[in-house]
Amino acid sequence: MSKPVEDNLNKIPIVNWIVKLGKSIKIPGLEGMSLYDILEMYVLGIVKGALTSRAGGISFSFFMALFPFLLFILTLIPYVPIDGFQHDFLFMIEQLLPPNTASSVEEVIADIANNRYGGLLSFGFVASIFLMTNGVNAILGGFEYSYHITEMRNILRQYFIAMAMAFFLSFILVITVAVAIYFEIFINDLKANGWLENDVFWIEKGRFLLFILLLFVSVSFLYKYGTKETKRYSFFSPGTVLTTLLTILNFKLFAIYVLKFSTYNKLYGSIGTLLVLMLFVWLNSIILLLGFELNASINSLKKKHIKYNNS
Repeated sequence: MSKPVEDNLNKIPIVNWIVKLGKSIKIPGLEGMSLYDILEMYVLGIVKGALTSRAGGISFSFFMALFPFLLFILTLIPYVPIDGFQHDFLFMIEQLLPPNTASSVEEVIADIANNRYGGLLSFGFVASIFLMTNGVNAILGGFEYSYHITEMRNILRQYFIAMAMAFFLSFILVITVAVAIYFEIFINDLKANGWLENDVFWIEKGRFLLFILLLFVSVSFLYKYGTKETKRYSFFSPGTVLTTLLTILNFKLFAIYVLKFSTYNKLYGSIGTLLVLMLFVWLNSIILLLGFELNASINSLKKKHIKYNNS
């Protein structure tokens, strides 16, 4: 797409062959654009978009919003007419945390669960909404500072959109936990009737599939309405698929790292758990931005292609 870059790459042995191969592969549905065009635009966005700095800002705000988010959900639990909802919700949160960190934050979670702080009109609940919104707002800000994004919302409008998105994401999580509870009841009924033997296997697989669905829909929602430009594009996107796959891979590899190689607890004691958790959030913030950059790169190429054809 950029002739100077392409000329420099053609001077490098083997790389020039890869460039030629990439240009010969046309991506279906992208109006004849090649794989090389997308990869060049994608790498350009990553290099010039200060990806790690944006991920740092997102991870800090997201980490600060984590426990207020728990307070927000747990305050609403008494209004959810499902037996065992709190237990299953806390179990899901612990499963989403890296190994050896759930026990360290269990005391904080237990305190949030056991203290309602006066219900829906309490200061703690209102503050949790504010901090939870800040976490989503940081994600939207990270999207808008992409190299390929040119249109931005005003600060006040973006904050209210972030608040609405935070409520919607909370609603999705509540629905997912409710479905998980009823799915477990359904599997137990099948076992009681003699139609299943290994109910634990099916419950674990069902929860895993629900987690993937929760992740996929949540990321699609963030990418779709995260910026003023992207709301015009499809809800499901290549960036969502990339983010979902990389997030699952990150969960698996990070669990191995913590269990086999991490020495944070030996070096820093109990505070090492927080360092592990912050590193985990930072890596997932990078993955979230990588998926968004892929969508932004494809959309930018489409706009350039349309502009070129109309000129």
